Amino acid sequence: MDKGNRKKVGLLGGNFNPIHHAHLMMADQVAQQMNLDKVLLMPENIPPHVDEKETISAKHRVKMLELAIKENPRLGLELIEIERGGKSYSYDTLKLLTEANPDTDYYFIIGSDMVEYLPKWYKIDELLKLVTFIALRRTDTISKSPYPVTWLDAPLLPISSTMLREMFAKNIEPTYFLPQNVIDYIKTEKLYKKR
Repeated sequence: MDKGNRKKVGLLGGNFNPIHHAHLMMADQVAQQMNLDKVLLMPENIPPHVDEKETISAKHRVKMLELAIKENPRLGLELIEIERGGKSYSYDTLKLLTEANPDTDYYFIIGSDMVEYLPKWYKIDELLKLVTFIALRRTDTISKSPYPVTWLDAPLLPISSTMLREMFAKNIEPTYFLPQNVIDYIKTEKLYKKR
């Protein structure tokens, strides 16, 4: 197939519990710096690489993502892992996506902290044939990786979903940490209130 007609799509996976400005800035910066057609935020169903933390239902996480990206034409959603159910392994997901979209080149966005874990990823050698890894520098030091990673510079915000959940639980509104429409949704749905 003619390389010139191929789509360039970034994927930013995560639990997004909740989505916040660090996620959004990362996705948008990669879209612009790599000249991608789109970056799709891809909520995972059950993350394979961390302890199964208590997470809110996929329905709420997807709704928050929709609210967060609706003003940005560079960003979109990819719900394949939610629809598939079970544990979310990147290799299985990318195999399905590349088979369904043979005209698309995928760029998998990871935080710099994930680079050193790449050797532990499920079927990493096969995954590398399906995607290009993009990592954002969090510090001046770059994690060495036996796998090819494209490094981008972008200031990263020190915001974590854990921190935001704790703020909501204490009735502290994290204004400016995430889009206001997402804050309003969380408050309306009482998502992170201590039971």
